Amino acid sequence: MERDEKRASAPALAHVEATVGKKIAGIVGDQAAKRLIGKLALALDAFEKGRYQDAKRIIIPITRECEGVHLIHEIAGLSLYRLGQWRDAADHLEKARAAMPASTLNHPVLADCYRALMRYEKVDELWKELKDASPDPAIVAEGRIVAASAQADKGDIQNAVRIMQQTKKDPAKVREHHLREWYVLADLYDRSGDVINAREWFKKIAHNDPDFSDIRDRLSAIGSH
Repeated sequence: MERDEKRASAPALAHVEATVGKKIAGIVGDQAAKRLIGKLALALDAFEKGRYQDAKRIIIPITRECEGVHLIHEIAGLSLYRLGQWRDAADHLEKARAAMPASTLNHPVLADCYRALMRYEKVDELWKELKDASPDPAIVAEGRIVAASAQADKGDIQNAVRIMQQTKKDPAKVREHHLREWYVLADLYDRSGDVINAREWFKKIAHNDPDFSDIRDRLSAIGSH
């Protein structure tokens, strides 16, 4: 085991203790809680460093020992999602959702799991909840992209376009999530044969960030249509 896997970082420990320390202690007792909090912080560190397999290895036993704690299932679900294990990821993210029903933070990721599993009715349900809650615009943007992509997967490009048309065309400040939304919308226009609108949105992206994704190639290709 690498040295940085043996002891959790101070910020991770502080976050775990502040967020779920009392809840864990209430389930397993103070002595076991100290051990689990340390392991949970290790899993959090591994996840944040992109070591998703390590995070999974550490967190899954914790989910069995201390079920029903939001942060535990969240880390498990997000790690499994990064590993492409959609069904298990959805299971843990649903448990996190049940433990903290007011939160919509992970709705886009959960919806993307259901999209991969072709459970499109669940994607629609989560998108509606996310829209109604209206949390951070970046989270809504990710949810919108997943919802539209699910419609496109089903072959309903026009409905996918309608969903993406809800994005802001001229925000006061263009952020990463705006570019991502515009790219999806432009791609959908291109797939539907609407070259004029596709070119307009691809140009808008290039104007704001000429190095975004494969925007140069897309504009070059669409120019030859």
